[in-house]
Amino acid sequence: MSNLLKLCQTISEAQDERELRSQVLPEIGEYFRAKRYGIFFFDQLLTNPKNLPANFQAAFSLEDNPFLRYLVERHTPFNEELAITARTWQLICPRKDHWHVMGGPLVNNGSLVGVIGLTRDLGMFAFDSQNLLDLGALCLHLSTWITKRHFDKVDREQLPNQISSTNRLTCRELQIAQLVARGKTNAQIGIELWITENSVKQALKRMFRKLEVSSRAEMVAQLFANTKFF
Repeated sequence: MSNLLKLCQTISEAQDERELRSQVLPEIGEYFRAKRYGIFFFDQLLTNPKNLPANFQAAFSLEDNPFLRYLVERHTPFNEELAITARTWQLICPRKDHWHVMGGPLVNNGSLVGVIGLTRDLGMFAFDSQNLLDLGALCLHLSTWITKRHFDKVDREQLPNQISSTNRLTCRELQIAQLVARGKTNAQIGIELWITENSVKQALKRMFRKLEVSSRAEMVAQLFANTKFF
C-alpha cells in the first residue's frame, strides 16, 4: 500500500477532531515535507474573529488573501504560482518559513467550510504539480470525514425552539439568515462566511422556496420573531 493510500486510510479512521489534529495532521505535514501546517475550520474562526491576531484576520480576509479568493472561486488546491506569481507572494508575505505555500479546500455539502494549509522555508523546493494532485486526493478524504463526523452535527440546543423544531434550513443557511437579519448585504455575507456573493444569492433563493416567503424581511420575521437568537 502506498504512503498516500495509508494516509487516506488514517484520515478515515480518525475518531474526532482532536485525533485529526494531533495524529493525522502531523503525518500530512511529514508526507509533504512541510515546515508548518494547519487545518482551519471557518465556523470556529467566526465564533470570535475579533480575538484573532491581526495577521490571522488578514489571512482569512477575501480582500487581503489571494489564496482564499482562489479557494472560494474554484474549490481546488493551490500553490503560490497558481493563485499569484511566486514573486508577488514573496512581496505580500516575506516570512522565510512561508516562502512556499500550498493549500486545499475542505468542503461539506458543496460549501467551503475550511482549509488545510502547508508551508516550506526559503531554500526548500516549491510545492509541485504532484504535490497538488496528492493534496487534492487528501482533501476529498478530509471533506468526506468532515461531512460524516463534524459539520453535520448541528447544536440545536443553541437555536430558538421555533427553528430547532424544523429541519427546513441547513446550518449554513441559518448563518446566512442571521447575517441578513443584522442588515448585511450579500457581498458582506460572502466575505464573512468565505463564500462568493453569487453563492449567497443562490442560497437565499433556496431559503425563500423552503420557507415559502418572497423577501428578506419576511424570512427574518418568520424565523426569528420574538426570539433572543440575536
